[in-house]
Amino acid sequence: MAEENPLLRRAYSLDGDPDKTRDVYADWAESYDRDTANEFGYVAPGLAASELAELVSFDGVVLDAGCGTGLAGEELHRRGLMTIDGIDLSAEMLDVAAKKSVYRTLSVADMTQRLGFADNTYDGVICVGTFTSGHVGPDAIDELLRITKPGAPVVVTVHEKVWDKDGYLNHLRKLERQGLMRVREIKDSPYHEKAGYRCQLCILEAA
Repeated sequence: MAEENPLLRRAYSLDGDPDKTRDVYADWAESYDRDTANEFGYVAPGLAASELAELVSFDGVVLDAGCGTGLAGEELHRRGLMTIDGIDLSAEMLDVAAKKSVYRTLSVADMTQRLGFADNTYDGVICVGTFTSGHVGPDAIDELLRITKPGAPVVVTVHEKVWDKDGYLNHLRKLERQGLMRVREIKDSPYHEKAGYRCQLCILEAA
């Protein structure tokens, strides 16, 4: 069972301390793909990538925010998107992602801080598995919208454990009222399929 995996338990018990987060993912980097894809049935990267690929042209430039070992990047690449940048807090996870040869650039970044990209840089942004317990809160969506071109999509997954607790829907509605984006669709979707975890798959459009 996924809940019995000690690294997943450590990940879900994080409290937002970036040093603790780096430590967990440094330890998990080498076995992450095997654990999540095979043991947990981690289907969220493929589902999110399918949504983004429907909305971005093949020559579009995409950011995979919180890319980890590159599971979502691989899924985007399979769907014909070839220019993908990735950012993550963990250098060790990025080392694994680099071996997949699907990214144009990979860099360490803290999504709780302002990102080092100009406004309106990307034709699309995807973020899978980062909006979850003790990782990144809803305010980080603001930055993803800032760096996305007007009218372009931002696709994010939000783990079921934090959707209500951390007020994601209220935050999205606030961003809509402020004219910063619109919600195209929010879908209740599988996340860790074998473990029964679900997420809200949010398809947003930057303004």
